[in-house]
Amino acid sequence: MEKFRSGDTVPMSCRYKAYDKFGKNHDDETTYLEKGTKFPPLQHEGGYWVMVHE
Repeated sequence: MEKFRSGDTVPMSCRYKAYDKFGKNHDDETTYLEKGTKFPPLQHEGGYWVMVHE
């Protein structure tokens, strides 16, 4: 599982899920992000994004 940080470049257009630094997802929602854009900021310091494999 590759983790992406806010500000990193999105490697592939698909859905991503946000987690806090403890690996907990707070709302179970996913966000569609376009390749080449930047991962948006997260509410939780130390949080990260993970690609959703559907």
